[in-house]
Amino acid sequence: MKYLKFTQYIYLAFAGFFIYDGIMKLNTDESPWLSFIIAIVAVFMFFFRRSFAKKFEDRNQNS
Repeated sequence: MKYLKFTQYIYLAFAGFFIYDGIMKLNTDESPWLSFIIAIVAVFMFFFRRSFAKKFEDRNQNS
C-alpha cells in the first residue's frame, strides 16, 4: 500500500491549481470564492489522508 503515501500529494496539487484559478478570477469579474473553498477542502483532505495513512501504517507495524 505504498501508493497511499503518494496519493495524498495529489490533493496539494489540486489545492495549488484552485488557488491559482482563484487568483486569476480575482483579476477578472468572476467570483473566486468557489475556487478558494475547493482549495481549502483539498488542503483539509491532504492532512486527513496523511493522518489516516500514518494510523494505517502504525496499525500494520503493531500486528
